[in-house]
Amino acid sequence: MMRRRDFIAGAGSAAAWPRAARAQPSAMPVVGCLGAPAAAPYIANVAAIRQGLTEMGYVDGQNLALEFRWAEGDYARLPALAEELIRRQVTVIVTIGGAPAILAAKAATSTIPIVFHLGADPIQLGIVASLNRPGGNITGVTLMATDLEAKKLEFLHRMTPAAKTIAALINPTNQQAGIQERQLHDAAKTAGLKLVVAKASAERELEAGFGFMAAQHAGALLIGADVFFSSNVARLAELSARYRLPAIAGWRHFAAAGGLMVYGTNITDAYRLAGIYAGRILKGEKPGEMPVMEPTRFDLIVNLKTARMLNLDVPPMLLALAGETIE
Repeated sequence: MMRRRDFIAGAGSAAAWPRAARAQPSAMPVVGCLGAPAAAPYIANVAAIRQGLTEMGYVDGQNLALEFRWAEGDYARLPALAEELIRRQVTVIVTIGGAPAILAAKAATSTIPIVFHLGADPIQLGIVASLNRPGGNITGVTLMATDLEAKKLEFLHRMTPAAKTIAALINPTNQQAGIQERQLHDAAKTAGLKLVVAKASAERELEAGFGFMAAQHAGALLIGADVFFSSNVARLAELSARYRLPAIAGWRHFAAAGGLMVYGTNITDAYRLAGIYAGRILKGEKPGEMPVMEPTRFDLIVNLKTARMLNLDVPPMLLALAGETIE
């Protein structure tokens, strides 16, 4: 029987997590991937980047080399990891995991093209000048995930109409935290709800955050867009179940891990588009002239098993809107 650590080691090798160990032809372009989270939860997203590159005619190990650097959720490591990729003389940098990785790459180079994947408005964060003509050396895909927080709150309120106090879990080290909190306070006020905010940026802080929510008598939980949270969905689902707190997040694997609801964009496809953009840049296009792509598909997922465990009746309207239900 294959042990779990053997499986993870094999999967990591197949996905080329470490520095490239095999010799590559000197003329082969190198795409550097700078990741804010840990590698393991992002295997599917990395596969999607590879797929996008393949659609543009680039295959790792044949006419392309991929280099990965992962901060393991420690955002303070990102500047040094970005510098490593620059010393490796990468042709393009693709960022993984939102604003922390993007801003580290942007600060490290103004000449090497950068393709980002972001859950917020890149104009608000000062990453691009405009969506149509981003300018400089950067372009990418924006999911507008922080803009979806109000919609997530609406769906959560429909699922838990008796809850008058809603908790939000936010990572205070994320550059988008202030935007998320303001949008959620505005949305809660419009809905006539009380919003309490718990903050966590490390796994040891999650338990305390849930304790704070319980003390505030929160009746439901919205998990903010952040790679630290998306890398810890199993723990978040377990805590939500233990505290009997109906929760919504933005990543499909949260519902698969036992979370109640998911609302967000198709993240895997967005990473495929990032791979396509990297391939187009390798073919000679200028990133500053390539419009930032925006999502067109939004998915609502409901875990019916978790709803039953929480004694919740799923409104027919939500069932009709749900693109997927989990039994």
